[in-house]
Amino acid sequence: MNSKIGILIVNLGTPTQPTAKGVRDFLKAFLSDPRVIDLPAIPWQILLKTIILPLRCKRVAKNYQKIWTEQGSPLRVFSEELVRALQAQTQECCFSLGMTYGEPSIKHALLALKQKGVDKLLVLPLYPQYSSTTTASVFDAVTSAFSHCPNIPELRFVKDYHHHPLYIEALANQVNRHHDAKNHDAHLLISFHGLPERYCEKGDPYAQQCYQTATLLAEKLCLNKEQYSICFQSRFGRAKWLEPSTENVVKTLAKDGKKRLSIICPGFATDCLETLEEIAIGIKQLFLAQGGDSFMYIPALNDSKDQVLLMAALIKQNTQDWR
Repeated sequence: MNSKIGILIVNLGTPTQPTAKGVRDFLKAFLSDPRVIDLPAIPWQILLKTIILPLRCKRVAKNYQKIWTEQGSPLRVFSEELVRALQAQTQECCFSLGMTYGEPSIKHALLALKQKGVDKLLVLPLYPQYSSTTTASVFDAVTSAFSHCPNIPELRFVKDYHHHPLYIEALANQVNRHHDAKNHDAHLLISFHGLPERYCEKGDPYAQQCYQTATLLAEKLCLNKEQYSICFQSRFGRAKWLEPSTENVVKTLAKDGKKRLSIICPGFATDCLETLEEIAIGIKQLFLAQGGDSFMYIPALNDSKDQVLLMAALIKQNTQDWR
């Protein structure tokens, strides 16, 4: 009897609606995850519910409204399109999309695969660089969903793909695709989501993998050290985060006379609030206000042909002996 292979594609998640309530529900789940916030639970929950959520939800909802589409949240739309493209290319497998926070949930996605008779399961989080705050949370959610299951499928898990040749090639192609004769000399900013330093001090390899991705991308593009910069965005709270910050690097580049800037965010497999609002709108405004002339945000890989080829290669690499 042939095995039936299921592929669970996982992304972080998104509010269901760009409203204060929608954002509150999402942020409450996200910021209650001990993998994300490793502070003592009781005082953190008091702070979260009495100060952070009441102060942040309306403002964050307004930011979501700037990028919301007719189809819904960009992160969910692009994730769904990617899964559809993968299903069309890899028809011998069954695909399902789950979100660590929000809908469709990982539990719901696994149930859909179970109903299709899957007995072997590959979990593929859309996080090129491993972090305990993202990838490990997916692992926790998957194992929790199976905690009361009498017959779990054979399970495999893609931990990261930060230096996979097809990933680096896809990023380089994306840069070249958006660089023409007009902005070929733009300084390239390679921005990753930030992380408090204490996580890395405890052994999280995220920062190391980010730097490896950026270095390989720069080598692929034949850039020297004066032509690109590496930085970290999306800071939250008062803890010491990975340096340098995207905002500070942009200010320094403008002060040093850089007039053209392109920015790519390799840690985001699909575009979302942190790329479309924080970078493509906010950082652009900052750079131009500091004296820059030209700013280009290079989109995430989303459901591009290169991304589909990369994901298909990862799936084949991890399931070949199952077929």
